Amino acid sequence: MFFNLIHTDVQCKARAGSIQTDHGTIETPIFMPVGTQGTVKTLSPRDLHEVKASIILGNTYHLYMRPGHKLIEKLGGLHKFIAWERAILTDSGGFQVFSLKELRKIDDEGVLFQSHLDGSYHKFTPELVLEIQRSLGSDIMMVLDECPPYPSTEEYALKSNELTIKWARQAREIFANWQPLYGHRQWLFAIVQGATFKHIREQSAKALIELDFPGYAIGGLAVGEPKEVMFDITDFCTEILPREKPRYLMGVGMPADILEAIERGVDMFDCVIPTRNARNGTVFTWQGKMVLKAARFKEDARPIDDECDCYTCQNFSRAYLRHLYNSNEILGLSLATIHNVHFYLNLVHKAREAILNDKFLTWKQKVLPEITKTVEN
Repeated sequence: MFFNLIHTDVQCKARAGSIQTDHGTIETPIFMPVGTQGTVKTLSPRDLHEVKASIILGNTYHLYMRPGHKLIEKLGGLHKFIAWERAILTDSGGFQVFSLKELRKIDDEGVLFQSHLDGSYHKFTPELVLEIQRSLGSDIMMVLDECPPYPSTEEYALKSNELTIKWARQAREIFANWQPLYGHRQWLFAIVQGATFKHIREQSAKALIELDFPGYAIGGLAVGEPKEVMFDITDFCTEILPREKPRYLMGVGMPADILEAIERGVDMFDCVIPTRNARNGTVFTWQGKMVLKAARFKEDARPIDDECDCYTCQNFSRAYLRHLYNSNEILGLSLATIHNVHFYLNLVHKAREAILNDKFLTWKQKVLPEITKTVEN
């Protein structure tokens, strides 16, 4: 079985499960650190092992642009290329292409776009996107979809969703006739779209369920809509999506957002927030968010978080980390990223434990007020 639903909390829709890949078992709920260009910024694979990352995310668009999927294929696939023997999910690249706005043109066949690197023209089709991900050899692949902007009109969202379903149907047929290149299995997920219109979301989900994908993502959220709308649409989608398939909320988010989505039945998450914030000097703790560059930490001998057992917290002080940032030393970025990724993975691990004990809501109500604060001392 690809996905095993182990337990659903009796108090809510929060789920604990496991995903079986040929590169290891992924316990859910899970957070996937983002390795856009084949690297989680500032971290080595050894660092990722130490924080117990079981899966990372790579970006199809960026790896296609450089170094190119054919080069990665020639060198043995993405796992070998980046020296990562655990699982990898690759997105379709659609979000990056659609975010180019003035540099792309959409038709029924796919998306014509200009490279952000050199201005050259390329066209992503459902087939090419799968071909790229087949060359990369990721364990979980995503179909090409259109991510409508926020806000969108109902007319645009309907038309966009029709295209997404058409491309998903094409991708399903293509994938069924392909064999993986590297001897390990690959799995294809579809993406539910429909902007903030529930009836379109329902059409999207039901059409994709008929195609019987191994897993389903909820896309087109965290693009500017109010948080309450994001959670409402997420809750609506998980009511429709199959109970026996994994559910992936794309591009979310802050620690509180993840807990809210877990409560609503989501299993998988990715976001650049922990790595990006770390590079900007902001870290997450069980006592709240902390800005390490603040002057008040100049002589602070404490670790970032007394409750954390990551490498950074076991060896370095807030004062030292502040010094590294103020000195523009790269080590500071790496140490803060280790901590943030560890925090996120520990967060979903503790959520899983609470779910298995039917105490998720009680646990969430206890930790949520703390992790959403800002550390002032």
